Amino acid sequence: MRQVARSLTLLGLRVVLSGIVLSACGSSSQTRRYDRKQVQESLGRLESPGLVIGEFSLPAKAIIDGDTIEVRGLDTSLRLLAIDTEETYKRDADKRDADSDFDTYLRDKKGDGIRPVKAATPLGEDAKKFAKKFFAGATQVRLERDHPKEIRGHYGRYLAYVFVQNKGVWENYNVAAVRAGMTPYFSKYGYSRRFHDDFMAAEKEAKEKQIGIWKPGCQCYPDYPLRRRWWDARADFILDFERKAATRDDFIVLTNWDAMRKLEDNLGKEVTVLASVGDIRRGDTGPSRALLSRRKFNDFPAVFFDQGVFSSSGITRYEGEFVAVTGVVNKYKNKYNNQQMLQILVSLPSQVTGSKLPLTEKPESETNAAPAPTASAANTP
Repeated sequence: MRQVARSLTLLGLRVVLSGIVLSACGSSSQTRRYDRKQVQESLGRLESPGLVIGEFSLPAKAIIDGDTIEVRGLDTSLRLLAIDTEETYKRDADKRDADSDFDTYLRDKKGDGIRPVKAATPLGEDAKKFAKKFFAGATQVRLERDHPKEIRGHYGRYLAYVFVQNKGVWENYNVAAVRAGMTPYFSKYGYSRRFHDDFMAAEKEAKEKQIGIWKPGCQCYPDYPLRRRWWDARADFILDFERKAATRDDFIVLTNWDAMRKLEDNLGKEVTVLASVGDIRRGDTGPSRALLSRRKFNDFPAVFFDQGVFSSSGITRYEGEFVAVTGVVNKYKNKYNNQQMLQILVSLPSQVTGSKLPLTEKPESETNAAPAPTASAANTP
């Protein structure tokens, strides 16, 4: 874990040099307060890199669930970083089934899927109540990013830490939710670059107190140790790639705001991109494509003209997971809109590498009482 913390610290220092830094306890005078009109006029600036998004007021119904809120003036809801609360009930039938036999309800929801289930639970409802209580009475919140180049998520939502001022101190809701046992430290999309140690300490405290999702016998997901191995395998892979990308212009994180410009600058050259695998489109008479996720309806194609290379690369088993794909950047004409688009051409199976997939290592009968393994960058492929 010390190796992870050191690596995150080094990455954090690079972030400081490339963006605006504002500590969690800094003065609010360092941020800019926006009202609705000002925000709508400055959405272009909000799309610019930097750690600070600004200060915003909350609407009457700001809380969507434990890890999603809305603020006035932005064009989307927020996806709160490093947390993943359980789902809230959207259907009365789900609540009835869960109340009747919770274990059977979760098994039915999971079905034959390999990945852990995402389903509504009583703890999901508790997390929403916790969020409502935390933000009760707050008129302003401060939004900050984890990385100056990571602006929006796959579904277009702003990625943010949310702070509320309490007795003159800005408190990080994301960390508070973990400390209250409403969510684990969620590393599925990478470790927190700025608050990793805070999240680790908060989760440790919640486990020791056996509260929220860590309470024995709670009606919540029973397989957090399995989820932890899966999430941390992905996070280790991301961390390893970002360490390399910090010193190499040909290593490109596809979700960074400037990724397409970097790809354009490398037209005709070999690069390596980090992305999650979206749709796989096997070609019967032409090339096969793996759509590398950037943003919904705006994916970046990795193209395999050789079907043997496509099959041997193993990219199909990484659908939904992170991969590093090496190939030559070129342009093609999109037949639907007649525009020139970028793609990456893969010629060798070894040009596709992915994170380890520990989802089937142990049965899902593990309980929350089992200690979660310590993440280590040494486990990175």
